[in-house]
Amino acid sequence: MTLQAGIVCSACSWLNEFDRTTCEDCNNELTLLLEQSEEKPTADSGEEATKSGSERADRPSESVEQEAEGKPMEQARHFVCKSCYSPVPSGHKFCGKCGTSAENPAGDAPEYFGDMQTPGKAKLILIKGEGMDGISYHLNSTEHLAGRVEGAILFTEDKWLSPKHANFYYQDEKLVVRDEGSENGVFVCTRESITVADGAIFMAGEQLLKVERVSEYNDDPADDGTYFFSSPRREPSFRVIQVLEGGGSGMIVHAKDGKVEVGREGGDMNFPNDPYISSRHLKVEMEGDAIRIVDLGSKNGTYLKISGETALTHGDYLFIGKQLLRVEITN
Repeated sequence: MTLQAGIVCSACSWLNEFDRTTCEDCNNELTLLLEQSEEKPTADSGEEATKSGSERADRPSESVEQEAEGKPMEQARHFVCKSCYSPVPSGHKFCGKCGTSAENPAGDAPEYFGDMQTPGKAKLILIKGEGMDGISYHLNSTEHLAGRVEGAILFTEDKWLSPKHANFYYQDEKLVVRDEGSENGVFVCTRESITVADGAIFMAGEQLLKVERVSEYNDDPADDGTYFFSSPRREPSFRVIQVLEGGGSGMIVHAKDGKVEVGREGGDMNFPNDPYISSRHLKVEMEGDAIRIVDLGSKNGTYLKISGETALTHGDYLFIGKQLLRVEITN
């Protein structure tokens, strides 16, 4: 087999004789190739040139076209103009086609991908619950039912929740929670003085308490004129009752000097083993003919069981079953 020595055109791969300065096939300049060669071509160099030409002929046409047209190198494909989507070589600050800035966005802070909260709407964040602390529920719809079985906000493992427990909805551009006739009710935190009705139920720490007025004592003697013998009594006003699981009554404390102070120690009604109750947590007092519950700056607040429905504001805390939730409302 006889090998023919020559110069291969870089544009069309045509094998030319050594004495040509332009390609015989496409008239492409061959001067650079001649200048790059300092030694006289030999049979071996011709063999290499023929081999190179054969390899180029075997390469896909797409690769040849990309090299001929001066397309960007492989690493340039990682940068694309955000305006015209043309490839921009690495290190270039502007797109060569449209002039748009092509600064590398790799150093930009990543954006969080997730559910968007609609301005003016609220979300509920689970603060303390059944192993899902920190999860949030976006209230972007009209109504949002919560319960153990029904609704979009479910706590299936909480046996103190009713199947359909509460509803969160908007009324006059305000977030409202309504008790849907649940067994255990909805409790909203208060850190202020609030007037309550007879029979109001509230929570301090882990204690469920109830306040109720005391009826006038019957001082009448028996039919035979004998008076009932008993301990000395205070003037009747109200009493605070500890409500136990199942609805039974635990500790009962009658008001002394028109008030009952509740806490972990030093009060009229003490719960030394409750880690969530403050030393001086709250007091219940009689003011005129009204009964008031006053939080005494407790760490965890006092939670009042709502009657029907109540409006919520940004930062409010509430209990449904054993789930402690916080309200957050965007501006």
